[in-house]
Amino acid sequence: MKPNDLIHESSLYLQQHAHNPVDWKPWSQVAFEKAKQENKLVLVSIGYSACHWCHVMEHECFENEELATYMNQHFVCIKVDREERPDIDQIYMTAVQLMTQRGGWPLNCFTLPDGRPIYGGTYFPKDQWMNVLKSLVYTQEKDPERVLEYAAQLEEGVSKSELIAVPSPIEKWSDEKLHEMLIRWSRNFDNLEGGPSRSPKFPLPNNYLFLLEFAHHFQDEKVRNHVELTLDKMLQGGIYDQIGGGFARYSVDMLWKVPHFEKMLYDNGQLIQLYSEAYRHLKKDSYKTLVYQTVAWLQREMQDESGAFYSALDADTEGEEGKFYCWSKEELLSLLQEDFAWVKDYYNINQRGYWEDEKYILLKTESDEYFAKNQNWSLETLRKKVTQVNDTLLHDRNKRIKPGLDTKCLTSWNALTITGLCAAYRAFEDDEFLLAARKVGNWILEKQITNGILYRNYAQGKTSIEGFLEDYANVIEAFIQLYQLTAELKWLKTAKLLTEKVETEFQHEESKMCFFTTKNSELITRKMELNDNVLPASNSIMANNFLLMGHYFRNENWIANAEQMLANVYDGMEQYGSGYSNWGLLLLRLLHGVDEIVTIDNTREVQQSIAFNLNTYSVATFHLEIPNSENHKSDGIYVCKKGVCFAPVQSTEEFKKLV
Repeated sequence: MKPNDLIHESSLYLQQHAHNPVDWKPWSQVAFEKAKQENKLVLVSIGYSACHWCHVMEHECFENEELATYMNQHFVCIKVDREERPDIDQIYMTAVQLMTQRGGWPLNCFTLPDGRPIYGGTYFPKDQWMNVLKSLVYTQEKDPERVLEYAAQLEEGVSKSELIAVPSPIEKWSDEKLHEMLIRWSRNFDNLEGGPSRSPKFPLPNNYLFLLEFAHHFQDEKVRNHVELTLDKMLQGGIYDQIGGGFARYSVDMLWKVPHFEKMLYDNGQLIQLYSEAYRHLKKDSYKTLVYQTVAWLQREMQDESGAFYSALDADTEGEEGKFYCWSKEELLSLLQEDFAWVKDYYNINQRGYWEDEKYILLKTESDEYFAKNQNWSLETLRKKVTQVNDTLLHDRNKRIKPGLDTKCLTSWNALTITGLCAAYRAFEDDEFLLAARKVGNWILEKQITNGILYRNYAQGKTSIEGFLEDYANVIEAFIQLYQLTAELKWLKTAKLLTEKVETEFQHEESKMCFFTTKNSELITRKMELNDNVLPASNSIMANNFLLMGHYFRNENWIANAEQMLANVYDGMEQYGSGYSNWGLLLLRLLHGVDEIVTIDNTREVQQSIAFNLNTYSVATFHLEIPNSENHKSDGIYVCKKGVCFAPVQSTEEFKKLV
């Protein structure tokens, strides 16, 4: 079969549909011009390479000759990779949610030739899909005025969803806001299995970073215990790849047992940060093991020769979800022989670990300390045995047909991973983590920034899509971290240039919130990302960046931006803590004040001492040309808290005592 126009695209998801009988077009103005000339409705179909139900609908509908013929006759059909074009996804997801009160992927939205949505939904089985197509064609032919009227109403609804009320500046921030948030939020804590008291369960790393910091800041044992319980249950569950490292996207149940087996870079980059920060607070060896194992998986299976990390591993192998990761009892017995006697208890080759079709998901229900004690082994003995077993199983698993690997590299997700690796460096004082972070950072500097423009994607050696707020915000945050840990000025200088770009190209003049796209966006409206979810909202990341960059460069406007952005969501954030966790971190920073550490002594000992003692509230400066270093000309390390600077200390030991 002759391929369609997607054959020329670099996106794996688009390539997956290049041999469908549907005459798919990539997103372009050319496709919409074709729809205008032929007076056809447009189908905008959005998904991503690791999406299980996207594959199902492709097989049932888009590979079906009868359906494809009808689609080609009556529609211009556009395929979009949501990971490459989250800006498009946001608009049509909002439209579908307004129409149906639900969303997800695959996302299928029908539009007029000018891009205004008129109907949509998620997954449709074959017969229902044909009914939808015929109904739309009939309505468009018989009652076009009704279609136009509905499109106008829907466009207004999508646009109004972005209206931000601009309140007066908050005169005094209150920690009562955070306490009220926690009272409401904690009603939905699962205090048996961790996480929220519902399924499916997503890791939501930013939620637990905030809760960890809240517990530390206010000495709240209940919240701390909930975070520890959640992190323990996640690392023991089937959502974590026990032998290979890395987390799946979510579990379908309340036990963290059965994952949706796709592995995404954005989850794992954030979870490396979360478990590293948790180790600094809780000193649990299991967290350290998890971080090392997950970073090893990323470097082994997910790293491009450029140094960047790939986007995702598919959930499916040979059309079967989870086939790559699960084991039969017979396979394990054959491979492990006498070790199977204890492994069956350790990894729950029993009713707890049973999934379906005589397959088991490897998971744990006990800590290593508890299991070793019951076996009358030392902890060291157990860990050696587990390492040997994992190596055996991993070697055998690698002989299987592997899940599809999406080899596009996304700037924002790689930036999240830099932040995770920086947290691992601080937690474990291991230079390998910092080397890995710098390698990804240099990829962004060398490949993803051209003439001051940050690009989003990298595939087959090329970039093609200009970055969105998500990319700018995550890179600025990552580069602040790299500067603080390396004392290399290039990171902070680039962060400053990118911050200035956000201010001029993305920011709304009155609310100071930032649109997801630049002012040159081609789409029907510009969206703003406000709520934290599996990824923190790009606005909440940027607000935190404005605060820290404002302190570095003595830029009161940037600090005012951060405060105004928080003020915009302040009234009501206590109602939905999970959706405002990164805003909560910003409020903690404002309540505590940003601590400034300044030294012009760039010896390795001083740099490392500062790096390993940084916290959520600190910025570290190593160069006199950074404005916040003014008045700190002499030797020593200065620490300033809430505008008050202590006398400089001369040794790293004195510095540690001071902070």
